[in-house]
Amino acid sequence: MPLKNLQIHHSYSSLSSSTHIHLAEKALTFLKRHPYHLNSLTTQFTPEAASNLLLKTQHDQTLILKLLEWAQPHQFFNSQCKCIALHILTKFKLYKTAQTLAQSLALETVDDKGNLVFQCLKDTYFLCNSSSAVFDLVVKSYSHLNFIDKALNIVALAKFNGFMPGVLSYNAILDSIIRCKKPIRFAEEVYKDMIESGVSLNVYSYNILIRGFCSAGNLETGLRLFKEMEKKGCLPNVVTFNTVIHGYCKLKRIDEAFGLLRSMGLNGLEPNLITYNMVINGLCKDGKMKETIEVLVEMSRKGYVPDEVTYNTLVNGYCKEGNIHQALVLHAEMVRNGLSPNVITYTSLISSMCKSGNLTRAMEFFDQMHVRGLCPNDRTYTTVINGFAQQGLLDEAYRVLGEMIRSGFSPSIVTYNALINGYCVLGRMDEAIGLLHDMAGKGVSPDVVSYSTIISGFARNQELDRAFQMKAEMVSKGVLADSVTYSSLIQGLCEQRRLDEACDLFQEMLTMRLPPDEFTYTTLIYAYCKEGDLKMAFRLHDEMIHKGFLPDAVTYNVLINGLNKQARTKEAKRLLLKLYYDESIPSDITYNTLIENCCSIEFKSAVALVKGFCMKGLMDEADRVFESMINKNHKPNEAIYNIIIHGHCRGGNIQKAYDLYNEMVRFGFVPHTVTVIALVKALSTEGMSEELNQVIGDILRSCKLTEAELTKVLVDINHKEGNMDAVLNMLTEMAEDGLIPSSGPPRNAMASG
Repeated sequence: MPLKNLQIHHSYSSLSSSTHIHLAEKALTFLKRHPYHLNSLTTQFTPEAASNLLLKTQHDQTLILKLLEWAQPHQFFNSQCKCIALHILTKFKLYKTAQTLAQSLALETVDDKGNLVFQCLKDTYFLCNSSSAVFDLVVKSYSHLNFIDKALNIVALAKFNGFMPGVLSYNAILDSIIRCKKPIRFAEEVYKDMIESGVSLNVYSYNILIRGFCSAGNLETGLRLFKEMEKKGCLPNVVTFNTVIHGYCKLKRIDEAFGLLRSMGLNGLEPNLITYNMVINGLCKDGKMKETIEVLVEMSRKGYVPDEVTYNTLVNGYCKEGNIHQALVLHAEMVRNGLSPNVITYTSLISSMCKSGNLTRAMEFFDQMHVRGLCPNDRTYTTVINGFAQQGLLDEAYRVLGEMIRSGFSPSIVTYNALINGYCVLGRMDEAIGLLHDMAGKGVSPDVVSYSTIISGFARNQELDRAFQMKAEMVSKGVLADSVTYSSLIQGLCEQRRLDEACDLFQEMLTMRLPPDEFTYTTLIYAYCKEGDLKMAFRLHDEMIHKGFLPDAVTYNVLINGLNKQARTKEAKRLLLKLYYDESIPSDITYNTLIENCCSIEFKSAVALVKGFCMKGLMDEADRVFESMINKNHKPNEAIYNIIIHGHCRGGNIQKAYDLYNEMVRFGFVPHTVTVIALVKALSTEGMSEELNQVIGDILRSCKLTEAELTKVLVDINHKEGNMDAVLNMLTEMAEDGLIPSSGPPRNAMASG
């Protein structure tokens, strides 16, 4: 029951009245000898008697705790009693019990600024021979309850009355400010007050401040404080480093986060699992999934086992990257290790499955969530709805929508847009428009995605008049068209060979300062190629590169096919080879175009393409071109065998490299020295002893006996003893001295390949 005010006794003579003394003495006797008789005094006991009893027992910790256990639930144990008890508990350093009592006092007392509680503590201070620690404890309790203004006022009153609140009070207030996400300037004001009051900040003070500034995105101030604490002799701990590392990762400054991780050892600190999880999270957000392997190896070396946070972070990262296979492997591994994926992880897996069109597996994960007691959130439901809608399965999408609403989630604009897209996929445009108009009645305003989806649907159905009507409607509703809107309309016009109108719309798009993307340019390039205007097509190609857009495989296929139609085969092949020198990857059409145009004289074009893929580590693509050459009856030569064997050695597919080596030898070709040394090293690393013995034997049999007898013996001895470093060194020296024959290309050319 809240108390309207505190009954504060400026004179404590009333505590010494005979009635109260008698009750207190009687209770004290019961407390010491017959505690079960205390309840017989409850109805007649008074706050004054309770205060008297507290003062009588203040030097006996056991009796105080027994007294509190009996008295606290009763009405006579009022705020004044609680203030006396706080002094006593603090003196005994029973901080946990004291904090619970202080929070109870704060919640029960109607006291706008905390003045009354402070006054009561002040008036009872000397009765208990107390210390300033009691004010620290009360400030901490108010801060835990997020009564920040009251906590600050009690600090100010304490200082004004000659008490000295310590760093504990300030730390509690700072922590509350940061937890409540108050503007960071409030924390700055408290920090300045600490400095002015002569309170020395400790590591916890700095950690709270650094966390606050980093969370607010002000990493530079956080770093300034990080340096300041070191200058003032306050050594940072693991929490400090973790906070700054998290700040770096949040801003995608991963290199600096790594640098700080490495510097922890110089400060005598070991990174913990939280540190590694933060770095892994930063790498995943920055799309650097390969680098996470290095961190995991280091974690393992230090004896840390990945936990749920580690796995969930990695699964999300691989899903985001589109590497669903690795995400599934890690998901299975974490479940096998008894760890539970969280809602975010399941949503990522479901999203990846929906994007790949595997709705059956998506629903398996959705059902797994329920089995594990996890509740899907609005994003999970919307992801599933979008997955069904993308494939035109609207009945299933609406079934999930029903479950979403029953679970207490309201459909968002993203949910409605997914359903609108579902109707457009099925060509049910009137129903899509109907849903668009229904949204407003449900408090959801259609956005540019809603309208653009319908416009795109009409354009695909060749209903351009209705598409332009929808554009006019969205503008009248105050929704501005975006690049997608214009690109959809341009595509529709191009498909109807209304190229002049498409160009006018393109110019309007530029006037509106809406940047065309790769899709817009490729659409126009395709249209010009179709019209036979390759000059204009290439002008647009050059323009898109000038504006920073990288043409993709689709763009190049359009241009290559356009050139082929005009029998400009040589230009088509030249453009094709340019493709892999840029950052784009050809598609099946591109491979076929190259192989079909390769004759025996032009065989070097295909070899160049294979070499290009091997240089980039794209071995699947290299294999496909290599196999296409064989299918076209182009006999591979030593050069291409050397290139592709060396590529597979670098790519880690040692068995494939070894099989190609045997095939090459069977055809009578002599592998280049760089190739065989790379193969020997790879076989040794993989522990493929039988295969390694064969290759070493082949090498030694091919050596010039008179010039290399001693070296051969040394190689043989080291090989048998398993000293592969010595074997490789000697083979390299033999190659440099010309002792190992090779009819392949020069060594430096192969090394570059």
